[in-house]
Amino acid sequence: MELSFKQYRNIDLAILLAVYAIGEVLTVRAARYWFPGELYSLSPTVAMLCIIMMRWGGYAVIHALTGGAILCLAMGAKPEQFVIYCIGNCLALTGLLWFKGLGKERIRQNAWLTAVYTVTVFCAVQIGRWLVGLFFGGGIGSIAGFFAYDSMSLVFAIFVVQITRRLDGVFEDQKTYLLRTQKELRKQELQD
Repeated sequence: MELSFKQYRNIDLAILLAVYAIGEVLTVRAARYWFPGELYSLSPTVAMLCIIMMRWGGYAVIHALTGGAILCLAMGAKPEQFVIYCIGNCLALTGLLWFKGLGKERIRQNAWLTAVYTVTVFCAVQIGRWLVGLFFGGGIGSIAGFFAYDSMSLVFAIFVVQITRRLDGVFEDQKTYLLRTQKELRKQELQD
């Protein structure tokens, strides 16, 4: 049975959402039970959104929204926190502008550009959460708290994205990846 491109995309997005959800729940549980007194958090949000945007572009909005909701559910958050995290995460999609300017392949192949792309997405998420938080009465100075509290997530994201960058097809536009692998298969068949 062959899958259509749309079916492949939907299955891939569903698997990535499951991985993302499990990661969020595990990190919240670990923070609550193993490291309850720490002044920072660790979340797979930025790493996952960077990878999903590279693979599927704007479809990452699904994961930005649901990832924020899953995090809030795992934390037992208040309703306004759901809005802050879900909508704030969506600002990560400004990372798509990197693809318009430099192209996905150039970012994927260059470690420094990949790192700057990841930092940009991290900053966008924090600024997004902060801006939405202002609507709910957060202070102007609270932006420092967003960055400081989630700083380990940036380190984690850079590490994960740099690793996935080296894995064939993981940190790559999926249409490009499928066309490339199909071309390689045809070439192999001709040689056999």
